[in-house]
Amino acid sequence: MKIVKVIEVMATSTTSFDDAAANAVKEASKSVKNIQSIYIKEMNAKVENDAITSYGVNAKISFAVDNQDS
Repeated sequence: MKIVKVIEVMATSTTSFDDAAANAVKEASKSVKNIQSIYIKEMNAKVENDAITSYGVNAKISFAVDNQDS
């Protein structure tokens, strides 16, 4: 049986929301293998002097877990 786990991560970028999402996957992949999908739960941005200075995402990342019993 295939088991899928989900973790929630937060990531930022000074470039875009897309880049923030890519950073979330990149960082999660350092400690989690078999990543299958990312769900963007929330987006936010910081603004200074009427301009966006950073983009952030709160994301759920799902990954397959090897089942030792198979």
